[in-house]
Amino acid sequence: MLNKNVIDEINAKVSEILQNSPAKDIEKNVRVMLSGAFSRLDLVTRDEFDIQQEVLQRTREKLTALETKVAELEARLAQSSPDAASQDNP
Repeated sequence: MLNKNVIDEINAKVSEILQNSPAKDIEKNVRVMLSGAFSRLDLVTRDEFDIQQEVLQRTREKLTALETKVAELEARLAQSSPDAASQDNP
């Protein structure tokens, strides 16, 4: 097994080489380019997406409750005045 100091030394040398190489500049340029491209797109963060998903879920639940309530009220109205219901459907 290699000595821990040898591994640390190799790691330090590789990091030093990468920092002084054009690869580091290429990485920076690619990041800047991608960042610019993403900023032009109409993207949202994951947090914003999750919040909107929760809002949509609550809205769906309210809509379902309101649909149920309307159906109950229509049924009561139809039971209380059968003549009114027959006049609505000629």
